[in-house]
Amino acid sequence: MKYSIYNILFLFALTASICSCKKFDELNTDPVKPADTSPEQLLLSAEKSAMDALYNSIVNNRVGMHYAQYWSATDKEEGSRYQLDEGSNSTLWSLYNGPLEDLKEIERLNETSSFPESVPNQNAIAGILQAWIIQTLADTYGNIPYSQAVKPDVLMPPYDDAATIYLDLIKQLNNNQAALDAAAPSYSSGDVLYKGDVTKWKKLANSLIVRIAMRMSEVKPAEAKTAIEMAVKNGVITDNTDEALFPYTGEAPNTYPYNELGRELTEFVVSETLVNYMEGLKDPRLEIYARPATNSKTIIGKPYGLGTNSASDAQKYSTPGVRVYAPDFPGILITSSEVQFLLAEAAARGMNVGGTAEVFYKAGIKANMDFWKVPEAAATTYINSVPYKSSGWKNVIGTQKWIAMYMQGLQSWYERLRLQFTKPDGTPLFIAPVAGSLDPNVTMVPNRLTYPVVETNTNARNKDAAAAAIGGDTKGTKLWWQKF
Repeated sequence: MKYSIYNILFLFALTASICSCKKFDELNTDPVKPADTSPEQLLLSAEKSAMDALYNSIVNNRVGMHYAQYWSATDKEEGSRYQLDEGSNSTLWSLYNGPLEDLKEIERLNETSSFPESVPNQNAIAGILQAWIIQTLADTYGNIPYSQAVKPDVLMPPYDDAATIYLDLIKQLNNNQAALDAAAPSYSSGDVLYKGDVTKWKKLANSLIVRIAMRMSEVKPAEAKTAIEMAVKNGVITDNTDEALFPYTGEAPNTYPYNELGRELTEFVVSETLVNYMEGLKDPRLEIYARPATNSKTIIGKPYGLGTNSASDAQKYSTPGVRVYAPDFPGILITSSEVQFLLAEAAARGMNVGGTAEVFYKAGIKANMDFWKVPEAAATTYINSVPYKSSGWKNVIGTQKWIAMYMQGLQSWYERLRLQFTKPDGTPLFIAPVAGSLDPNVTMVPNRLTYPVVETNTNARNKDAAAAAIGGDTKGTKLWWQKF
């Protein structure tokens, strides 16, 4: 990979700023040798740039949080009515020329490493992060560049079949988790997710396998069962201390990408869908997810896709809670709660994952209560009020998982599409935009994003072939794992 001046300057600015914070590992750099980039620097750059791209306002908030129907908007309401902002689209696609390039460069540098004993662990960790990013892109678009992507000599990479990509990601994650060796050196610095702890990286790899395999469970049930049972046997995340969270800080430029440090945020309010459902359940997390509206002093949600753009909506309706707008709110890769819900679903589907669906279901709620620091008594009361029921388990697990994945806009959107859940009593949870969709191919919610305009300009032939292969480049086209 050839670094531009921008990339080099960014890397050194990132290193300098992060070194000043105790939450990050110290990095040793030589400012007079900008070409001597280390695997540690590249890993840090990849972890941060990926999280920054996924959790900024235009990707997480205007796509993910809208499509998961957690939030409504006070401005640019056309986003909740499915008019796609191309800035959001190109930012998400930039995962290719930012973090994926960094992770591939780690492998290239390690071909001539002066510390060969650390190479297997370093490459395996880089590979795990690549799988996470690639799955995110495949779940957003469908067929994407993969086998020939991020290669310096391939300017117009072909698109690979998303189903084939999925199977290869499981294979690669299995290989990477097997290659991790706790007795060998890893990253001495740069890894702010796990500080080079290969035991935790192994659990992350297996947990990502469970996420990937479960997403294809309706269309490839045998392959999903095999992959999930093996991953659980090898060890997944079951404790909040092993969660993959990027530790943003209270100091710029290492703050959560969308936060209230130094300014009041008024662009978004919580949706009526979220508020009404959580109020009906007497969910103690609601007062964390949202704050009382300025006018009424009560928590009130805005009807989704109402079609009104008004600054006064930020006073009429509840804005998101103080905690989720904190500068040190973490970037979430995967949580213990999500894994527990995945295991609950696996057990409900008859897989051997070491427990019952009910046990994992309750553990998923409890882990999320702990994440949000809900008092023990309140958490116990709530768990007892929403019992697991094997009949209609998709709706029971789906609704509680949706509540627990608040702030994980993209992942929650994917799960909404996959599980197609309603409230446990069978009545609809989600609504179509009140003012109607602005996309003629979408009524309730987009199934995917259209390919970015940049691909039309630079890789049109391969993009068009991919569009034809998936059934058309529209937001209404179903992804391969939805076709059941």
